[in-house]
Amino acid sequence: MILAVIFGGLILGLIIGFSTGVAYPSEYTFYITVALLAALDSLLGAARSQLEKKFSVAVFLSGLVVNTILAGALTYLGDLLGVPIYYAAIITFGGRLFNNMAMIRRILLDRYVLKKSE
Repeated sequence: MILAVIFGGLILGLIIGFSTGVAYPSEYTFYITVALLAALDSLLGAARSQLEKKFSVAVFLSGLVVNTILAGALTYLGDLLGVPIYYAAIITFGGRLFNNMAMIRRILLDRYVLKKSE
């Protein structure tokens, strides 16, 4: 139930965001990129834990907030130092996205194969 509300909010936010035509300065591109990756990582992690029957709202929300802050802090620190540290966040969250998607796929395939064999 909670997961459906979260995904519904994500879809509603995307629809509102794309339909309003809000623009942001190009200086914020890296910050928005890592924030979106952190949010997607948390959402896919929540979907995976829901399928594994281990979902916790507190873990989801804390992961979303901490991951986003950490990714933003790395990006900001990289800007200050003139080093593209945000690549670390992109690589980490990108790898976790693929890992979570692979696990979700396996769980769904296992459920489908088990239902079909019964």
